[in-house]
Amino acid sequence: MHDLRMIRENPEAFDAALARRGLEPVAATILSMDEERRALTTQLQEAQSRRNEASKAIGQAMGKGDKDTAEALKAEVAEIKTTMPALEERERALGEELTGLLATIPNLPAEDVPQGADEDGNVEVSRWGTLREFSFTPIEHADLAPALGMDFETGTKLSGARFTFLRGDMARLHRAIAQFMLDTQTRENGYTECNPPVLVNNAAMYGTDKLPKFAEDSFRTTEDHWLIPTSEVSLTASVAGDILPDLSQPIRLTAHTLCFRSEAGSAGKDTRGFIRQHQFEKVELVSICAPDQSEAEHERMTGCAEGILKALDLPYRKVLLCTGDMGFGARKTYDLEVWLPGQGAYREISSCSNTGDFQARRMNTRFRPEAGGKKTEFAHTLNGSGLAVGRTLVAVLENYQQEDGSVLVPEALHPYMGGVTKLTPA
Repeated sequence: MHDLRMIRENPEAFDAALARRGLEPVAATILSMDEERRALTTQLQEAQSRRNEASKAIGQAMGKGDKDTAEALKAEVAEIKTTMPALEERERALGEELTGLLATIPNLPAEDVPQGADEDGNVEVSRWGTLREFSFTPIEHADLAPALGMDFETGTKLSGARFTFLRGDMARLHRAIAQFMLDTQTRENGYTECNPPVLVNNAAMYGTDKLPKFAEDSFRTTEDHWLIPTSEVSLTASVAGDILPDLSQPIRLTAHTLCFRSEAGSAGKDTRGFIRQHQFEKVELVSICAPDQSEAEHERMTGCAEGILKALDLPYRKVLLCTGDMGFGARKTYDLEVWLPGQGAYREISSCSNTGDFQARRMNTRFRPEAGGKKTEFAHTLNGSGLAVGRTLVAVLENYQQEDGSVLVPEALHPYMGGVTKLTPA
């Protein structure tokens, strides 16, 4: 959500920031609606005040025996009571319309976000790791994994396209990856482990900018709950409506959950294999912090996600997204793209975003800059994948594959695998 005061004070700057995202100017429309709504509010306040004054004057006139004045005042009060409901309804409707418009406008990009229309405008920041040299031609996980326990056919039989059934050591490796990530983020990086609901209400989805923009990409239950597209929703919304007493240090939360996406807007994209599923798992990272901490926290969070890839010795690159490829709620985003030798390409495995106060305004999440003080400010929120579990499994399969079709288990995962160091074809 955007700050109306900022738009009033800097409409040109607001439109210029939207133009960087490829959007048309909208400040004039917002300000016109805002001006009309404020005028209605003033009119209602004046009508209420006059009604109170007239009602008081009726008693005074009656006390003096001035029936004519009393009757005139009664008529005035009656007229005010008649006109006020229409004014109140117009004010309410206009307020909803304005809020609805603001809810569809994406976050403004940070000044250091590169200009660009799509992913071609993204900027590579760095690369890490050495690409493995194979004595054979590496194959994609979709061809390699079925013999190792990644059962696409049974998943499709049970649930349809983009569902997968994992068996045996493949399922164990998937679980081990998630456990390793959680242990690393909690023990080494200071995140508090959470186990949040995966069914949330409209307010949680709206507050984390998933509604109304991404309703079609999410699954909704018959009882009007939503299956979370990521535990960013549950973790971030856990502070919705709160006034946090102390943000001298960021609140850092993590969770390993199931996630669900209908992927309505991605028909025909990554339909083969385990890359883009309707049901998948992630270890999510969320931070709630003071505004002056958020830039440093963004770098730290991204580093925490990078640490998982380094520990698993998976080559990757860090990319700063441009204005045209950045998510709706983000003001700045780093993507981490892992190298997949079977595909011969880097593929996204984590996205770490600083949303500034965009989500906090939608959730009404504030903090007190001074202990015991009355003044409050909106907090800043950040989220990132630390990492996507399924995509990490894919990266392990493709990077650690052997010529005989087996896959070595990365050394960092050995403590989680009960002595299994290699996945062997059945």
